[in-house]
Amino acid sequence: MKKFFLQLSLVACVCCAPLLADAWGSGPHTAITQAALASLPAGEQALLGAELAPLGSSYCLIPDEVYKGKEVAKYAMMDSHPGDTYLVNLHLPAQQPENFEILRFFMGKAVAAFQAGNLGDAARYAGTVSHALEDWSCPAHVVPGDNMFTLFQQFLPPPDAMRNKLLHSPIEGGTFAVNIGDFKPTLLGATVDEAAFNLLQRLNAATILARAQTIPIIQALYAGDSNAVTTAQLKAATKGATVVADALHTILCLGAQKLDAAALAQISAVDLSQSWPLEATNLFFAQQTFFSKPYWGHAQMGGVLEGGSNAVPIKLRVEGNGGVSVKEFAHGIGTGTRSSLTYLVPANVYRHFSVLAGLHPELGAKGGVEFAIFGNDKKLASVALTGDQPAHRFDCDLAGVTNLQLVATGKGGDPKANYAIWAEPRLLK
Repeated sequence: MKKFFLQLSLVACVCCAPLLADAWGSGPHTAITQAALASLPAGEQALLGAELAPLGSSYCLIPDEVYKGKEVAKYAMMDSHPGDTYLVNLHLPAQQPENFEILRFFMGKAVAAFQAGNLGDAARYAGTVSHALEDWSCPAHVVPGDNMFTLFQQFLPPPDAMRNKLLHSPIEGGTFAVNIGDFKPTLLGATVDEAAFNLLQRLNAATILARAQTIPIIQALYAGDSNAVTTAQLKAATKGATVVADALHTILCLGAQKLDAAALAQISAVDLSQSWPLEATNLFFAQQTFFSKPYWGHAQMGGVLEGGSNAVPIKLRVEGNGGVSVKEFAHGIGTGTRSSLTYLVPANVYRHFSVLAGLHPELGAKGGVEFAIFGNDKKLASVALTGDQPAHRFDCDLAGVTNLQLVATGKGGDPKANYAIWAEPRLLK
């Protein structure tokens, strides 16, 4: 498979002593992986020992080199796909459940090998994880169904000189160095399942950032502006390196069973208003997810759309101090009816789901909505509210739940006022 970018002239050194730039080899995957490795604390670099250098120079290429033989291919194969030597989804991001399973499987393999004292296997599986993260955050790999950009060329017609040229390679081609400076990697979980889930959230943000670079890169290619191409590519590559750094740091912490209490406290809850629901296919809302009441649109992460176009803050009537007051929330989801939002939940990680549900006190004053929460298609709780009632606090047990669904349905009142809100939706450990 083609690489993320072509030759890189400079790469970050991982060891404390200076090394020649070409000592790690060349190529985008090696440069990004090496930049991630360089951000690890010295103690974690030491844990990798003799596997540190090959992880940054060759193991991160394993998914591209599976045809070299079984001894290479086995580190990029999954039990759920027996006999499949080349897994397309290690290169092109799929939908969130598939991406989660890939991260969960290969991170689990790396951690288990590390704990068994098999450092060579651990580093190789970590290389496969790195490769997938790098491809999933590459501008040439993140447009669903248009890996060669033939559809893009219909929207952005090329100049005559590029009329018959596929854009995949030019979009990822270039020469530059990857450097994430003083970035400090973050622990993603106390278990592989939790870590894979939180890594998926980091990865989703990197995929979207990479998409934002695609059109600028194509326009710069058409204009022959190589500097503009490189600038956009570096934005994606740098973000990708930070995601890889988080993944490698977490694999090493779990493998060595050294988990910092302060770092774990930072991930004791997950804000679902910052996560993409499964209805947002491939991290965008497909047309079938749009609702019609009170306006034509889709759920808004972090806000409410008045009339479908005017962003306003999230507010709810809340009970407290012996009365009811209006409170503004920084985190939440504004939606309408009927709306269904479904979220992937890792098994046996989070114990409760907490959320305040209600109608916007001004826009939704005349509305009526039934709020319901389902876990694995079983109703966990529900309440019907009118626009003049205070928000309802849900606290649901998540035992056995891997699929969490928030449903808002019209229930009396004026449907044009059904400005439903899920405020501070959180998974709690």
